[in-house]
Amino acid sequence: QTEVEESGGGVVQAGGSLRLSCTYSELPGMDHSMGWWRQIPGKERELVTCSRQLGADPLYTNSAKGRFTLQRNDAENSLVLQMDNLRPEDTAMYYCAIGYFCSESEPYRPGIGYWGQGTQVTVAS
Repeated sequence: QTEVEESGGGVVQAGGSLRLSCTYSELPGMDHSMGWWRQIPGKERELVTCSRQLGADPLYTNSAKGRFTLQRNDAENSLVLQMDNLRPEDTAMYYCAIGYFCSESEPYRPGIGYWGQGTQVTVAS
């Protein structure tokens, strides 16, 4: 069973930065898609950014473009999300997903891929 763990969330002022880290245990197969999603209570979980495969340019949703950077390191089983110029609307629980679809046309569906428990990000205005 692959385990996924996120860390790095916290409270930050608007305009500030946070660095979220995701580590995961060994996966069967190679070159899995992976990414970061977020969820606000009462709303659907939404994609923030993802990587289809090692070496490919990450996909960034409009909310993340120009402010967030995804860093993937398969050798260290690591996926890092650098978030700069944070806004209050970025406040959410952030989840790392391993082996889930990397596409803006794929909504969240439980039971697919490997997910962590999430790390809370709160941006104060």
